[in-house]
Amino acid sequence: MFAACTASRIGEVSGCRVRDMDTKTWTWQIRRQTTPSPGGLDDKGTKGNRARYVPLIEEVRDMVSKRLSMIGEDKPDARLFRGPRGGRIATGVLRDATHWDEVVGKLGYEHLRRHDLRHTGLTWMADAGVSLHVLQKIAGHADSRTTEKYLHPDRQEITGAGDKLSQHLRSRSGPALRVVGS
Repeated sequence: MFAACTASRIGEVSGCRVRDMDTKTWTWQIRRQTTPSPGGLDDKGTKGNRARYVPLIEEVRDMVSKRLSMIGEDKPDARLFRGPRGGRIATGVLRDATHWDEVVGKLGYEHLRRHDLRHTGLTWMADAGVSLHVLQKIAGHADSRTTEKYLHPDRQEITGAGDKLSQHLRSRSGPALRVVGS
């Protein structure tokens, strides 16, 4: 849920620290990600090597608050999300801990990958009306064309776009509609 609602990468979730959370503005400053390395797992900068802010929506705030209070604000470098032994979360550990394969199989989405949660989060934000340039900042993409590849409007959104156009054409501020050739 956290990964989808923040449109973040699993490595970024693993790299999240207490000090990265701002509960006054309810934002998360993504500064690092956990990645596989020859010696195990390492923390390094974000994929674009730029820190970025993402909103923490109401649906995840309670979870974040509970984790922060469990850890304590006196431990700013503590990981917000930890593996079963208290360390970094590897994607395999996350898959096993969340029973990913079993859950997506029961839902009929065997093809779903954990990174698809990032696509889901960005699509939800776009469907909610968040503009492309803001989505680009949230995703940390240098090019808006990359962000666009993450957006997958459903049929309801496409139908809704038609409804919005009809509403606009019928409004006072819409263009005067003239049928040509009738």
